[in-house]
Amino acid sequence: MDTVRLLTIIALGAVELWAAIPAGLALKASPVVVGVAAAVGAMVGVLVVVVLGEHVRHWLPGRHRGDRATGSHGLIRAIWDRYGVIGLGLFAPMLTGAPIGAALGLALGVPAGRLLFWMFTGIAVWSAILTLVGVLGMAGYEAAVH
Repeated sequence: MDTVRLLTIIALGAVELWAAIPAGLALKASPVVVGVAAAVGAMVGVLVVVVLGEHVRHWLPGRHRGDRATGSHGLIRAIWDRYGVIGLGLFAPMLTGAPIGAALGLALGVPAGRLLFWMFTGIAVWSAILTLVGVLGMAGYEAAVH
């Protein structure tokens, strides 16, 4: 696999898993490479948000948390209220995108280490699921065409 395709998958993963995995499969990359590269990209995106966000959080005195971060209603707020950081980490990569989920976690006051652990876990799980669904979908399409 050439470097350009690999870097494309990683860069798309840093922004959105939904884009990286189908693009990687469309570029005819190995499904394992696609899943791992998209996950690595998403993890890098989250890491950048958390590192920069931690600096901003310490820089801003009297920061506000809670309802201002996610609104008083909505799906992410419901997940946060029910499942906390674990739910945020597992669901945010698919609902809001991993970088936005990390920013929400920081705004809610989640410690960086816990946030990274659960976000990385969610990214790994969703990368595997999306890659499997993509491969099965492509196999079904090819079987229907031929």
